[in-house]
Amino acid sequence: MAAATPMFIADAALGRLATWLRLLGCDVVYARGAGEAELIRRARTEGRFLLTRNTRLVRRRALPPHLLVQSDDFRAQLRQVVETCGLRAAPAFLARCVRCNTPIEDIDRTAACAQVPVYVCETQRAFARCPSCGRIYWPATHVARMRGELARIGLSGD
Repeated sequence: MAAATPMFIADAALGRLATWLRLLGCDVVYARGAGEAELIRRARTEGRFLLTRNTRLVRRRALPPHLLVQSDDFRAQLRQVVETCGLRAAPAFLARCVRCNTPIEDIDRTAACAQVPVYVCETQRAFARCPSCGRIYWPATHVARMRGELARIGLSGD
């Protein structure tokens, strides 16, 4: 049986990393405005793996599971998280809203076409929507670019 994918909480310095982890299907809270104590409390109470660039924070005693992210480059950050947490494939590529972290749901093409540009409606067949923020998703050329980016760091976006 495969190990469960960890849930994460990312500090204010890791917004782009949080987005890419969400693209992989990981549950990531981006705690942009949270202080150190709040990050620790939420990580502990919600069972989340704490991702931080804050060297002062990781010197605290009795931290929940955590990772001091070394690089400023999101590719290196993603590679570090993937390697440290043992992610070998995307848990559920494009299954979460990159904006609010909610799992997205497939929607009928007709319903989506009322909310997307005409060209998108004419050229796409599959759509999904975030039930929380209402953002609409469809598989366009950016998906191929994301898969290429993931392949370069050694992670499959399948």
